[in-house]
Amino acid sequence: MPELPEVEVSCLGIRPHLEGQLLQRVVVRQRQLRWLIPDEVMQLTRQTIRSVQRRAKYLMIEVDEGHILVHLGMSGHLKILPATTPAGKHDHVDFVLDNGQLLRLNDTRRFGAVLWQAHDEEHPLLTMLGPEPLTEQFTAEHLFALCQKRSSAIKLVLMDNKVVVGVGNIYANEALFKAGIAPLSPAKSLSLQDCQRLTEQVKLTLTAAIAQGGTTLRDFSQSDGKPGYFKQELLVYGRGGQPCTHCGTELSEIRLGQRSTVFCPSCQPSLS
Repeated sequence: MPELPEVEVSCLGIRPHLEGQLLQRVVVRQRQLRWLIPDEVMQLTRQTIRSVQRRAKYLMIEVDEGHILVHLGMSGHLKILPATTPAGKHDHVDFVLDNGQLLRLNDTRRFGAVLWQAHDEEHPLLTMLGPEPLTEQFTAEHLFALCQKRSSAIKLVLMDNKVVVGVGNIYANEALFKAGIAPLSPAKSLSLQDCQRLTEQVKLTLTAAIAQGGTTLRDFSQSDGKPGYFKQELLVYGRGGQPCTHCGTELSEIRLGQRSTVFCPSCQPSLS
């Protein structure tokens, strides 16, 4: 699944092509994605695209009447194409612009979503989200306060969207390694200083990933069709059984919350 940096890269990629343009119509070839595409989206015509933003892993395309929410799911990606480009088998939605281009959503597995949010509403999927990790709202104090109430593994807490949005499996592995914190450590065992290191490394890791174009994933490509280039910089994720880049110790790999978790037993001592 594309993680926050990949979604941010998509946002940055499509924004200059969409903002200020006139959305002529929406062409839907497959309405049933993860959820049924709502009537409000199906019926949009002659709408000025005011802005393109990201909230968590949702792209928010603001038009005159509200926001189109796009989630890429497991395998979705977006491309800017000439409006005359023939659609392929998994090209489910086109946002046709007045300038002869379109934004096309391709989603092989159909786990993505196209939703609607009116200007005077907040979509239910957004109401319970925590702060964005790259904002001033995500602080050591915020993380420490929430950790004090939880005995679950810190990696699971870090991936909880009610705590902070968008820190998926890859970047949780990386940030915990750089902060020197074992992923299995009970959240309530972290000190304020631990939380300070961890929040800093989350911000640095995500910022670096965005700058380098997102992690290359099997099903992800940027809006121009080029893959991301951050995977070569990963220090632990996908490297279970290999030597630690810092100390040479063999990296351990376990399953935690049904996700692969890789860490260095020497560089990341347990806080339990």
